Amino acid sequence: MTAERLPWISADPASLRLFDLAEKVAIAPATLLITGESGTGKDHLARLVHELGPRRDAPFLKIDCASLPPQLVESELFGHERGAFTGAVERKLGRFEMGGNGTIVLDEVAALSPGAQGKLLRILQERTFERLGGTETLRIEARLIALTNVDLPAAVKSGSFREDLFFRLNVLTLAVPPLRERRADIPPLADHLLAVLRSIHARPNAQLSDSARRMLVAYAWPGNIRELRNALERAIVFSHPSRGTAAAKNDLLEPENFPESVRSSAPGAASSVAGLRSLEEVEREVIAATLEATHYQISRSAEALGISRKTLLEKRKKYGLK
Repeated sequence: MTAERLPWISADPASLRLFDLAEKVAIAPATLLITGESGTGKDHLARLVHELGPRRDAPFLKIDCASLPPQLVESELFGHERGAFTGAVERKLGRFEMGGNGTIVLDEVAALSPGAQGKLLRILQERTFERLGGTETLRIEARLIALTNVDLPAAVKSGSFREDLFFRLNVLTLAVPPLRERRADIPPLADHLLAVLRSIHARPNAQLSDSARRMLVAYAWPGNIRELRNALERAIVFSHPSRGTAAAKNDLLEPENFPESVRSSAPGAASSVAGLRSLEEVEREVIAATLEATHYQISRSAEALGISRKTLLEKRKKYGLK
């Protein structure tokens, strides 16, 4: 990634394919639906799509649909004129108006009430709205991206989500795989998150031990990236770095520093790690998969792996990869 672009940490073929799709849909003005389990990075992907597209310099506005009070949905989304209702002492711009020609993200869109779903359907159909108490018809220029961790077809079947709204949202869809289905992403994601946490907790030399890395790759991560970050932060908080200049350079996070759920769920945790692959085996597999997914483009592969071209070429030679 270039320095100014939001990083998309990917090494697994599934993540690399998702990034390719994100690049393709970024240039389209059509409504985008991003699905995936909680904690997989849907909001991060939405921001990436915004930054990859022609609207990158326009506003990026996120609306948390789950936190909108039902009685204030219209005012929050569409705005209101002075005197539209008791307490409306001045004109207020709604989120759709504030979004300009940028991107508006509807987070947890399935949480909208049936009434709010109907109002959103009109927006998607007509691309126009009026402020509460107003007569001027305003046009929505922003691109809409909806996020959900809900199985919308099942919600439609159960009657909790409008079928016509689902079809309006489901123009372009990106499905973010759970972390357990893209395990090659775990090592680079862990390194990226740990770099952030090192600064927060003043542990500049904290690193994962080889056994901790193998454990992280083996764990299923039901909470996905959010759970991974929490586990890493817990490990930093509950580990005790050695004192002294020389010892501090060897500030390793070991398996015992991680939550019991992570330790006990790893294969062989109760007995041994005999069945797990070595770190070098995992690294070789990740690099090979990345090279193949990028059609052996060195710069792009290095960018995806978060390493320099020189380091990638050295590792490619080390592992005998073509």
